[in-house]
Amino acid sequence: MTAPGRFYQVSHLDELEAESIFVMREVVAEMERPVLLFSGGKDSIVMLRLAQKAFAPANIPFPVMHVDTGHNFPEVLDYRDQRVAELGLHLVVASVPDALAAGTVRESGDGMRNRIQTPVLLDAVEK
Repeated sequence: MTAPGRFYQVSHLDELEAESIFVMREVVAEMERPVLLFSGGKDSIVMLRLAQKAFAPANIPFPVMHVDTGHNFPEVLDYRDQRVAELGLHLVVASVPDALAAGTVRESGDGMRNRIQTPVLLDAVEK
């Protein structure tokens, strides 16, 4: 409890969290079919936790999508699948290896797949 005349101070981190939650709620309110990119990596783990906080006690009201490059550690994919199952979410996997096999994208000579993730993502979003 604050003394009379004193103001409650929010930490910078709490302020950023509150702003992120506000943005997520606005996206759900304004967009037709939102989706959260979720690979199971550290950044997407934070985003998923923010989504949980934004809509608690209800479930997260949108699916999660992973653009799989085929270069992931098995443990990360296991964690991704575990979190999705725990939260009862729908996971959409857009596969770069499948797109390569189908001939819809081509890998550059350096083996990097970052550039070819974009058309795979756009194709998955359209579907």
